[in-house]
Amino acid sequence: MKKISVLVPCYNEEENVEPLSIAIINQLEHLKHYDWELIFIDNCSTDNTRKILEDLCDKNKKIKAIFNAKNFGQFNSPYYGLLQTSGDCAISMCADFQDPVEMIPKFVKEWENGYKIVCAIKTTSKENKIMFFLRSCYYSIIKKMSDVEQIEHFTGFGLYDRSFIETLRTLDDPSPFLRGIVAELGYRRKNIPYEQAKRRAGKTSNNWYKLYDAAMLSFTSYTKIGIRIATITGFIFSFFSLFTALIYLILKLLNWNTFAAGTTPILIGVFLFGSIQLFFIGLIGEYILNINTRVMHRPLVIEEKRINFDN
Repeated sequence: MKKISVLVPCYNEEENVEPLSIAIINQLEHLKHYDWELIFIDNCSTDNTRKILEDLCDKNKKIKAIFNAKNFGQFNSPYYGLLQTSGDCAISMCADFQDPVEMIPKFVKEWENGYKIVCAIKTTSKENKIMFFLRSCYYSIIKKMSDVEQIEHFTGFGLYDRSFIETLRTLDDPSPFLRGIVAELGYRRKNIPYEQAKRRAGKTSNNWYKLYDAAMLSFTSYTKIGIRIATITGFIFSFFSLFTALIYLILKLLNWNTFAAGTTPILIGVFLFGSIQLFFIGLIGEYILNINTRVMHRPLVIEEKRINFDN
C-alpha cells in the first residue's frame, strides 16, 4: 500500500492546527487505498500551538510533530520537514487554510498519472489586491531576469514524489529556496490552478522584511543580472564622467578668463555617483550575504523534540 505524507509547517497557529488536521484527515481517509501520515513542524511558536499539537499526537499516532529549538526561518523549516517524511509522496501546505485541503485528491490523481511534482498555482487570490499585484510584478521581473525557469505564483504548495525528495536530500543546501529548486531541478511537473483563500484565523507572520528576504534569496540565487547591471552602469558612468571632464577642460582652455566651472556640477556629480555606488554596494552585499550563508554551512534546523516518529 502506498503512503502519502502531508507536511504542515506552522508558527503561532493555535486557532488553525486542530481544525486543519481534521480537514486533512477527512480528505486522506477518502483515499481508501493509501496509508498516510500527517506531520506538523513547529517553528518555535510562542502561543499554545505546541500544546495543541501534543494533544493531537496523543489522540492519533498517525499525526506526528517536530518542534524546532528556535525559529529557523520560513524556508529552512518546511524544507527540513519534507526530508523527514516517509511516504511515497509528500504534500506540503500552509497551516492557515489559504491552501485548500480539497486539492489533496487532485494532487494524488495527477501523481498517479505519472507526474513527479504537482504544483498548485495561484490564479486568483482573496488576499490584499495590492499585495497580489506586487507579487505578480515581482514574478514577472524575476522570470525575465533569471537564467532558470521560474514558476509564477507558486508558493511551495504541492505534491512531491519520493524520488524528488531524495534529490533534495543530496543537495545539502543550508539556505534552500524550494520554489527555485523545483523549477531548476524538478522532474516532470503538472501545474494545477487554484484560488487562494483568506486566512481562516490568526495573524500572518509575514511582513515586508520577510517578503524582501524571500525576494533577495530568489534574486541572488537565480539571477546574474544584478552584478552585470552594476558593471555595465559603472562603465557607462565612467565614460560619461571622462567625457564631461574633457569638455570642461577644453572650454576652460579656450575661455580661460571668462569660463567659470563653479561648484554646482561637482556637487551634483558627487551626490549622483555616491548614491549609485551605495546602491550597487548594497546589491553586491546581498550576493555576498547569500554566499556567506552557504559557506558557513549551518544545519537547516535543530530539533527540540519530535513526537510519534518511533511508530
